Amino acid sequence: MGTFSVWHWLIVLLIVVLVFGTKKLKNLGGDLGGAVKGFKDGMKEGGAAPDTTADKASVVDQSIADKTTIDVDAKQKS
Repeated sequence: MGTFSVWHWLIVLLIVVLVFGTKKLKNLGGDLGGAVKGFKDGMKEGGAAPDTTADKASVVDQSIADKTTIDVDAKQKS
């Protein structure tokens, strides 16, 4: 295992557990696992056919823009 023996790694692991506690390490492991799972799901979706939800989102954005846009006719001064 490189320059460190098994005993060195066990001591480092013990110190990490004492500093952070098992609950925080468990939460960290769960968060890391969730992130990896999300990344894998994202990679699977990236290779699939594009979904139409993006088109629906642009239509919704356009309807919101239409409601907030004020259309005014400019008149020339005579």
